Amino acid sequence: MKIVTEFPRKVVEYPDLGIVMPDGCRLSVRAWIPEDAEANPVPVILEHLPYRKRDGTTARDNLTHPYFAGHGYACLRVDMRGNGDSEGLMEDEYSEQELQDACDVIAWAAAQPWCNGRVGMMGISWGGFNALQVAAMQPEALKAIVTLCSTDDRYADDIHYKGGLLLNENQGWGATMLAYSSRSPDPALVGDRWREMWLDRLEHEPFLPALWLTHQHRDAYWKRGSVCEDFSRIKAATLAVGGWGDAYKNAVSRLVTGITNAPARGIVGPWIHKYPHFAVPKPAIGFLQEALRWWDRWLKDVDTGVERDPAMRLYLMDSVPPRDWYEERPGRWIAERVWPSPAIGKQSLTLRPDGALAEGEAVPLDVVVATPQDCGMAGGEYCAIWLGPELPGDQRIDDDKSVCFDGAPLAADLDIVGGPVLRMKISADRPVAMVAVRLCDVQPDGASTRITYGVLNLCHRASREFPQPVVPGEVMDVSLRLDDVAYSVKPGHRLRVAISSTYWPLVWPSPEPVTLTLHEAAIDLPVRPRTGSEPEWRFEEPEGATPWAIETIRKASNRRVVTRDPATGLVTLSIEDDFGDARDLDHGLENGTVARETWTIDPADPLSAQGETHWTETLGRGDWRLRTETFTAMRSDAAFFHLEGRIEAFEDDRVVFTRKFSNKIKRDLI
Repeated sequence: MKIVTEFPRKVVEYPDLGIVMPDGCRLSVRAWIPEDAEANPVPVILEHLPYRKRDGTTARDNLTHPYFAGHGYACLRVDMRGNGDSEGLMEDEYSEQELQDACDVIAWAAAQPWCNGRVGMMGISWGGFNALQVAAMQPEALKAIVTLCSTDDRYADDIHYKGGLLLNENQGWGATMLAYSSRSPDPALVGDRWREMWLDRLEHEPFLPALWLTHQHRDAYWKRGSVCEDFSRIKAATLAVGGWGDAYKNAVSRLVTGITNAPARGIVGPWIHKYPHFAVPKPAIGFLQEALRWWDRWLKDVDTGVERDPAMRLYLMDSVPPRDWYEERPGRWIAERVWPSPAIGKQSLTLRPDGALAEGEAVPLDVVVATPQDCGMAGGEYCAIWLGPELPGDQRIDDDKSVCFDGAPLAADLDIVGGPVLRMKISADRPVAMVAVRLCDVQPDGASTRITYGVLNLCHRASREFPQPVVPGEVMDVSLRLDDVAYSVKPGHRLRVAISSTYWPLVWPSPEPVTLTLHEAAIDLPVRPRTGSEPEWRFEEPEGATPWAIETIRKASNRRVVTRDPATGLVTLSIEDDFGDARDLDHGLENGTVARETWTIDPADPLSAQGETHWTETLGRGDWRLRTETFTAMRSDAAFFHLEGRIEAFEDDRVVFTRKFSNKIKRDLI
């Protein structure tokens, strides 16, 4: 990354600019404003998050917001109420209060003498979600958004449910928020009120994984904030960005297709859940320059050419050997002027009784699928984010437990661009059942790389909102759309469709062992004709402002280990992400984090499934030392989920607060 230190406008930074909401709650804002903005007003760029501007997102904030400010923007990085250095209490993700606060911040900013009356909103993940949702609320001053790694559908395409199945990330991210929100504000900013604010937060902190688990179908809770319910409400120019290694890749296509009342463009690179100017796997891109083109056009009326950009710019990844981490993914950028692209056709392959995958009419199968409960251990994380070994590794370990259909070696490159669809006639022997499908690239040496995948709760075959039990033995016509991808399979490689009745620990298992029967199946591949090997689009090299200046107290590390107990048969995935400990060289705040997860199952017993998490958060400066330990645990029986949690808070190693959570939640066709 090229570090830029000289900009057209000189910038003044405010570490704690306060904005008071109509109800009197003060939100703490880190702001970067050109020093001559009152004489020459500028647009505003807002990022509204719970992840703590003082220590949580500082590394990326320092690279990003001073850069925009130096090019003539006032950047506001707001701590949401109940988080970081802001007053108030948090209720839930994307609450009505959170979104209204963002609208009130926009109105406040637009009225300032240093603002030209126009506002943009940006963010990745949470900030990308609320940017979309606030845009749908149509605050008058909001003219453009840049949304990254977010979604238009809170039920079908977030960290809670996938294909109507419970993602274990519901517990995992709920545990993350329990830890994140347990941290104190900084006394250097809020003064002597820090302890009162901290203890009030701890007393009222929501136990989010249980809240989310009480909504197992696509009900009104999930529809609120799902902008796909009415894309026409978005009238702000929308740049949507995603990554093939991220969980939110599918939304980019839907946003570009669905938003018709405003300009919309999409970019999807090879990245995990990170901003593209410092993302991995490489290549990173000049995202800040790209975003600046967007802001300049819609907030300053500068003709930057963004309206003439292709509707979608996608990184077409080359075949690579399977690994659970890549520093770089070879490939090239492709560009589609309109989306959906008329150039992308369909190639259909049928699944054959002999295990072949070939062109031709569908034929009867009568193939039984009954996989052990630990099938899926090579699947990696649902949302790769922590820079550890989180990507799907060699799929042979899961292929061996699945029913596989292999194609012949390819005679030419095959470019798959979009979401493959598996059409099945399938039956199950239990009223609650699931199916998981992986499309793999089988290398000449037998190694298997996951190209894309999908999962489906068969009770949701007709409706996410009104699921129905499976009638045992009844043949169902089912279509399962796999995740979007842009992947080029090399000549000599084979395609493999792998089907299983389990996918642990990505999703929670069915309450009973299930036997599926495939009666007929075919997969439709979205295939893009070869146009050559040169990139069809080139981005500038990444730039950023001066990085965060820290002293490393403890280095970060990541560990992911699968163990099998020969005595009990239990299979356990143990994860430890140590984010290290660092001291801010400007204001001296020290912060450290260690996250631990274990996911355990007996391959023969779905009711043995257990998930446990333990997070340690530390804060300090001089003699002031705080620590929180947060825990969650989840198991189930045939009728109920059992979810527990605990917070322990320490000041100078003295326990000052404890709180427990316990929830028994009825399983509802899941």
